[in-house]
Amino acid sequence: MSGTTRIVGWGGVGAIGEERLSEDLLSVSQAVPLSRGLGRSYGDSAVPPPSQPVVLGTMLADRILSFDADSGVLCAEAGLSLYELNRLFLPRRFFVPVTPGTQFVTLGGMVASDVHGKNHHVAGCFGEHVLHLRMRVGDGRVVDCSPTENADLFRATIGGMGLTGHILEVTFRMAKIPSCWIYQETERVPDLDSLLAALGKAAHEWPMTVAWIDCLQSGSAMGRGILYRGRWATAAEAPKHPPSSKLRLMVPFQFPSWAMGEQSVRLFNAALYHSHVPRVKKGIVSPEEFFYPLDAIRHWNRIYGKEGFTQHQAVLPASAGRGAVRRFLELLTAQGGASFLCVLKDCGAQGSGMLSFPMPGTSIALDLALRDRTQEHIDRLNELVIREGGRIYLTKDALTRPEDFAKMEPRLTDWKRVRDKWDPERRLRSAQSVRLLGDKP
Repeated sequence: MSGTTRIVGWGGVGAIGEERLSEDLLSVSQAVPLSRGLGRSYGDSAVPPPSQPVVLGTMLADRILSFDADSGVLCAEAGLSLYELNRLFLPRRFFVPVTPGTQFVTLGGMVASDVHGKNHHVAGCFGEHVLHLRMRVGDGRVVDCSPTENADLFRATIGGMGLTGHILEVTFRMAKIPSCWIYQETERVPDLDSLLAALGKAAHEWPMTVAWIDCLQSGSAMGRGILYRGRWATAAEAPKHPPSSKLRLMVPFQFPSWAMGEQSVRLFNAALYHSHVPRVKKGIVSPEEFFYPLDAIRHWNRIYGKEGFTQHQAVLPASAGRGAVRRFLELLTAQGGASFLCVLKDCGAQGSGMLSFPMPGTSIALDLALRDRTQEHIDRLNELVIREGGRIYLTKDALTRPEDFAKMEPRLTDWKRVRDKWDPERRLRSAQSVRLLGDKP
């Protein structure tokens, strides 16, 4: 099944092309340059190159091939969604070892992005829990790879943005959990120094941490925000019944561009911060509420209007000190970067994926509406990231310049060498690889 449509990232960047959907990924021509799941990468990483505007849509290839309840090892086709995994396995007290901030992603996308989550400081990225991949590489061969078999391809594929081969099957280990519920504590924190200290302390005591900050504040209130700490509730703490899916609201149309202006975002952020009463809250919440708050609003990306938006997510290394986060926010506020979503996470050890995003330090993610000066804002933020020794997350990127990415990524040369080995003719490409890596359009 196929059809011509507009193929876009979640931020609205895209082009007219053809998405070929099939329950059998091997039945689609090997000439297709890119696989695509549910389209939740923000930028152009799941958008095909201009001269070959075709993608292999994987969402129909979603069978679970095997599951061992004793070991938690699951093998499934690449198009299986995290939403479906949660629906099937949460009642059985199993959960993915690492989850991103949306459950509307596929297993293949989770590998290609090497997703991370609120537990990165203890569990690493998703790729650390992957045991085996089955892939179709550039010349059409179907290849198995793992940490011990074709290990170079395995490491280049984890976080490789789909540029080393079409991921067909994924084998990984699910985590056994004590209940279907999360015990959560949230705390309103008045300034950046206090928030970073609280986030660091929480990382030593809690398996899941994240912080939302009001990124439009300056002076003594800079970095004020809300810290979230969580763990799986014990069987004694949890309600006896499993959580039910909540009715999701929907943004029915694209908002006008002025709706995400600085003043409206400033009012939203202030309301969110001051409404957190009392200062510390404790209680049992569902995994959907804790892990996927934005999933409760269908098509929330429409609030940015027809121009769309981008997300800039960077990790600033621990070696740069907490001052790096302050310098980032000072630059952001000086540029007038209006973002109602600005999230800090504590990152642990660098993963085994050759282009995996996190490193020990602090991740900062913020949404920016695509407007006349957005490219300039991204350029300046990237200049700071380079000076601090950090890097950006390719899954969220739409505007980084190739020279800046090369400065951030010393591992790129080794990754390209593996890519040359498995796809010397560059049959696998994306709009992002054309923009960042110099692939032919």
